[in-house]
Amino acid sequence: MDGLGEVAALIAASAFAVLVLILTLPILRLRHTVDATTRMINDLNDRTAPLLGDVNTTVKNVNTALEQVQTSLDGVNLQLAKVDTMTSHAQNVTANVANLATVVSAAAANPLVKVAAFGYGVRKAAAGRRAAETEREVRDTIKKQRRAARRGDDR
Repeated sequence: MDGLGEVAALIAASAFAVLVLILTLPILRLRHTVDATTRMINDLNDRTAPLLGDVNTTVKNVNTALEQVQTSLDGVNLQLAKVDTMTSHAQNVTANVANLATVVSAAAANPLVKVAAFGYGVRKAAAGRRAAETEREVRDTIKKQRRAARRGDDR
């Protein structure tokens, strides 16, 4: 049986050698593929490093611009708050001027109405007095004419 075991071992060794020979070609091709992939990855790293540096610089510039915009917006908001305060003060001043105008108008209108009424009353009284004087003169003239006419009739 020794011979049979040796034959089996020889067959197994030959099968293993054939398997190694069959697998050698794909392994060599796989090695070339891995080498090509390694070269491509190294080349990609060489090319992307400057690009990433440029992207990093661009992001820094964008962040700087955004900070400047934020600063500008803060300034605009501060100015708007000041404008709101001024608008509020202007509204208060306008309300106070309107109230003052109402008070002045009421204070000035009441005496003016009284002066106008007094002036109207004086004119009315003066006109009535003139009318009364004219009427008295007319009566006196009529009386004189009647007396004269009576005296003329009496004579």
